[in-house]
Amino acid sequence: MKIIFFGDSITDCGRDRDDVNSLGNGYVKILADKLRPIYPETDIELINKGVSGDRVQELLERVRTDVLDLKPDAVVLMVGINNVWHKFTQGKEFGLDAFEKHLTELLTKLKSSGACVIFLEPFLLPAPDKLRMRRLFDEELKIIDRVAAEMCDEFVAYDEMFNGLAESIPYTEYSLDGVHPTHRGSRLIADTAIKAIRKHLL
Repeated sequence: MKIIFFGDSITDCGRDRDDVNSLGNGYVKILADKLRPIYPETDIELINKGVSGDRVQELLERVRTDVLDLKPDAVVLMVGINNVWHKFTQGKEFGLDAFEKHLTELLTKLKSSGACVIFLEPFLLPAPDKLRMRRLFDEELKIIDRVAAEMCDEFVAYDEMFNGLAESIPYTEYSLDGVHPTHRGSRLIADTAIKAIRKHLL
């Protein structure tokens, strides 16, 4: 079974893009180290195709070469935070209607390939410099939660989960900057994502 992890820096997490076997040092690597021992007699190929900084439209541009041409059995997708973040930090254009159009087109292409699609919801923790992004991110999440939950085979919600934990534990335990997970945050992503993946293992 071939599983491709597709997304931005949270997926990428320092992978060596010249080495197809490199999984980076984030949730993908943690998940792989947990998944393979559970199914020692199953041929499971895990491929990391995360690219730091990518928004939904960049994933749409490279979905053919990085995902569809590889004919995966499953795609694990996390994307969306950069669409909001880059608007505030780089002044990049961001419209909710265009975002929904790009996300729908991306998911349509993935689903039409016959692959199982598992969507991991992006999240934003309350780092002081990220608070101004919350309102727009909430609007984006409404689109993600509606479109991805309807179109994907599995949908794993992280924003409420992480922010709920941050009510009793400092958010920096899970992300120092409110976006990129710490090792503890990556473990939580891996532990919940693996449950969704296991439902669809061939």
